[in-house]
Amino acid sequence: MIKYGLIRAIIRQNLKKLLVSGLYVTDYTFSSKSLAFQMNENWITSHWQLEAHDLEILDYPQENILDKGGYIFVATYKGEPVGVCSLCKMNDSIYDYELAKLAVTPNIQGKGIGRFLCEAVINQAKELGATKIFLESNTLLKPAINLYRKLGFKEVAEYHPLYARGDIQMELTIK
Repeated sequence: MIKYGLIRAIIRQNLKKLLVSGLYVTDYTFSSKSLAFQMNENWITSHWQLEAHDLEILDYPQENILDKGGYIFVATYKGEPVGVCSLCKMNDSIYDYELAKLAVTPNIQGKGIGRFLCEAVINQAKELGATKIFLESNTLLKPAINLYRKLGFKEVAEYHPLYARGDIQMELTIK
């Protein structure tokens, strides 16, 4: 389960109602690998094709996220896994971490699970002393872009698109 400090921060952010209604965030385990891959594959292939970098990350999350100092969070709702999101350590002079691979199962979207996962990632970055978080997305994903803006992310000039589909890069300065 998530750390006490993270739970306290989430409750402070008015998400107590979601916790009470059966939404929880847990740390990634090896058994979550196929779930994370499938959720991300589903949303990506509904608009685009999986790219080499997607496969590198999704096929080897231990080596490419966790072993490098990152985290993967899995949201469960009423006992069922319904979303994933990663905090990837960046080897960069500007950004400490990247918020990446956010996916929520389509039949439960719109219930605040994406926000819940993003806030878990942001709070983990804060606990780790991060000052800036990066993300890359696509403007076709209007609900996600709106969520990122509500969370305080600001658009930046094209930084280093890793994906052909990436047409917007954003950053969050952590205070």
